[in-house]
Formats: sequence, C-alpha cells, structure tokens
Amino acid sequence: MLQSGILNPQVLHLLARIRHTNTLVIADWAFPYWPGIETVDISLTAGIPTVLQVLDLITPNFKIGRIWQAEEFLTVNPQEKVNEFAKSFGKIPLTREPHLQFKTRVPHAIGLIRTGDPTPYGNIILESE
Repeated sequence: MLQSGILNPQVLHLLARIRHTNTLVIADWAFPYWPGIETVDISLTAGIPTVLQVLDLITPNFKIGRIWQAEEFLTVNPQEKVNEFAKSFGKIPLTREPHLQFKTRVPHAIGLIRTGDPTPYGNIILESE
C-alpha cells in the first residue's frame, strides 16, 4: 500500500502514461471541461488543493522540460503570488503567452488535473522532458 507521495490512483495512472514531450495541464477550479481529454478532478473546496501543491508533489518523479502559463497571470495577481509560482517553477524553462493562445495547447495534452485553486490564470501546462 502506498503511504507517501501521491496516493490518488487516477492521478498516478495519468502520470504513468505521460511520455517524452507529452503535456499535462494542471488547472484551477473554474477551468473549462475539455471533451476528449482525461480529466482527474481532485478539487475539494476553494483553495484545496492548489496548482502549486500538485506541481510540488509531482515534480520529484516527473521530469519537466518546459512550463506554459498565461501572461495575464502577471497582471492580475499580487507579486507574492507571482513569487510563489516562480519558486515552484525553479529553473524549469517558462513561456508565458496570451491566455487564448495558452488554451490552444490544451487539446494536445494527455490529461488535465483540476484543482480547487482560485488563482486567476494560475493554470499551467507541463511538457515532459
């Protein structure tokens, strides 16, 4: 029986199927449903869990080559929140682009993990290395 790390079997199953250059979306509670993309909804309530909590849990076992995020994230969030995300991203290459362009990447993802995060434009797309 698993006793540490990610315990959710649906999240583990999704992560195990991601290969080189595949993408994974980690999204907030309001992110729209995308037909044809496996969605694992782990939202419990507003703020639980957050996008960064999920990112920080998968990072030790998931080789991330690149992250995408909407550039609007920078204009609507306080500097504290921007710094939180930057700390979790570390040295992983980051591309910020207009939200509408960001959303065009979603249909190509292997899956989507929906969180309870209320952070505006806090959604991220991870590309496996």
